[in-house]
Amino acid sequence: MTATDALITAPAPGPGPARRIARVALDVRLPHLDRFFDYSVPDTMAVGAVVGARVRVRFAGRMADGFIVELPQASEVEKLTPLSRVVSSEPVLDAHQVRLIRAVADHYAGTFADVMRLAVPPRHAATESAAQHPWPSADLGHVPSGALEHAPGGPEFLRGLRQGRHLRAHWQVLPRSIADGAGADDWLRGLVQACAAALEGGRSALVLVPDVREARRMRDALTACLGEGCVAELHSELGPAARYRNYLAASRGRARILVGTRGAVYAPLHDLGLVCLWDDGDDLHAEPRAPYPHARDAAALRASTQPCALLFASYARSCEVERWIESGWLAALAAPAGAVRRECALVRVAADSDEALRRDPLADAVRIPRRAFETIRAGLASGPVLVQVPRSGYLAALACADCRAPVRCRTCSGPVRADRMPEGGRRLSCRWCGRTMASWRCSRCGSARLRAPLVGSQRTAEELGKAFPGVRLIDSSGDAVRESVGGTPALVVATPGAEPVAEAGYSAAVLLDGSLMLGRADLRAGEEALRRWLAAVARVRPADQGGSVCLVGPPEDAPVQALVRLDPAGFAARELAQRAEAGFPPAVAMCAVEGAERLITDFAGTAAWPEQAEILGRVELPAAASGTEPLWRLLVRAPRAAGRALAVAAKEALAVRSARKEPGAVRVRIDPAELS
Repeated sequence: MTATDALITAPAPGPGPARRIARVALDVRLPHLDRFFDYSVPDTMAVGAVVGARVRVRFAGRMADGFIVELPQASEVEKLTPLSRVVSSEPVLDAHQVRLIRAVADHYAGTFADVMRLAVPPRHAATESAAQHPWPSADLGHVPSGALEHAPGGPEFLRGLRQGRHLRAHWQVLPRSIADGAGADDWLRGLVQACAAALEGGRSALVLVPDVREARRMRDALTACLGEGCVAELHSELGPAARYRNYLAASRGRARILVGTRGAVYAPLHDLGLVCLWDDGDDLHAEPRAPYPHARDAAALRASTQPCALLFASYARSCEVERWIESGWLAALAAPAGAVRRECALVRVAADSDEALRRDPLADAVRIPRRAFETIRAGLASGPVLVQVPRSGYLAALACADCRAPVRCRTCSGPVRADRMPEGGRRLSCRWCGRTMASWRCSRCGSARLRAPLVGSQRTAEELGKAFPGVRLIDSSGDAVRESVGGTPALVVATPGAEPVAEAGYSAAVLLDGSLMLGRADLRAGEEALRRWLAAVARVRPADQGGSVCLVGPPEDAPVQALVRLDPAGFAARELAQRAEAGFPPAVAMCAVEGAERLITDFAGTAAWPEQAEILGRVELPAAASGTEPLWRLLVRAPRAAGRALAVAAKEALAVRSARKEPGAVRVRIDPAELS
């Protein structure tokens, strides 16, 4: 055999061993590096390198944390850096979460790393390695009746959940106090019914609430109906071990029901069938950290990226929900206006007619008019009475009694308040820097006399205590929030959101300082005022049980009229139409850019905004304290159809600044929740 024959007959070399590749989401917040990176997996790490595992890698000469999001077959990069270490092989980030985090980051012009930090809690190694405790299954034999079952369209929605359909709806909950034996209100019973229907269909359920207080009430309502220990929780007041334990219970498929605050919207529940969100108008659903996502939009994105049903529920109706209802994306489960008024408390305004002004000529001038006192007196005959006050504290704001000039701090020019001391007397202190003032004299007129244009809950309780001697007084505000009160007569003074739950509902409620709530310099002032008033009305017994509500405010304002009619849907439609006419969100897409004047000017000039975009401003923002660099803001407005292009342009401009390592900070918010 010749050498040539040997070359011809020799077997061809086989392909080399396939390399293992891990696609990693790094915990790097730089906008120009907002993408996944491929690394090779050494043979010693092949077993632990699974999708969702925590890893450590070398990136740009430093060690960085990350998660494996995919194990692709090939990579565009020929030479890959190997993984440095698999920190934990526990899969805590699944494919549905990755899609949701990516969608939320793109929607809000943020980075994947920013949202990933909100979605996945820090690792607790001892909890991860501990033996798994048994997780009981839900008992569906004690589901309550009424509530959502009696709402128009409610039975069809529950039937669709049992069938596994991907329905989307907003439930307009009746603002009334009809609690069951366990103390659960209508909205609690309705969400329990929705969760039970999803479980009957073989799917899991996620419930989102604004704060820890409501999370505990929701947990107790679910536990009372579905059994002890079957509900997982995710909120800020859980310790690191408990929070991570509940997160693992969801990611391992053991927990089928999860209740939490805004961060729980990313929870890795298996076979998710339903996402419920209570009171989407509450500002606690808005994340204060970049990229500032709102739980309402994150829940909607989850329902779009993952096949599941979506249920919003609230007493009021936000403009965002109204826009979705008008577009047909959400179905409205709401009772007719006449039925609502029959089922709820009677609402009146203190100075709503000429007859009321004839009986009490000062009704539109004094803080607590005659009708408010009559409502309190009548209510105390049969139970506790709620008095809602916008602010906590004693004297929340001060002004000169002679020239009406506001009292300001000598150091930082912040607003000054007066706090009542335990031993008697008052102490003046700045609400910004906290410094106390031993004495004060007006810099404009020289007067030393003070007046209080804004009275807090403590001062209100003091005044009502003098008007109703012998009646038990309860102040629920600030750091002293009461969870519940009994059914005996008492005067409960509370700030919005801190109203205690009454055993059989309040016999009456008085809503003070309505003009103050409506007069806030905020786009959502009317919407927020109506939401808070309806929450107070929902604590009061129905009219057929003697429940009544008195509002002290301007009777001609639209939110006041909507409260009297108990018509949040009509108000939301009117508000949305006005915002569309004026060009404000959610009728249009808007991007708020804040920072130093030069920085935001350069940012707006370099961004490739969509053709329909309109730049508004620059406007200087009020400084929080003296000596700080002034901040400026400009707004970029575009039609709603160009909202995605607006976010893409803002994100690309941030990436350019990041790649060039330009100094200074620029804050970008898409559809900001607050616009004052």
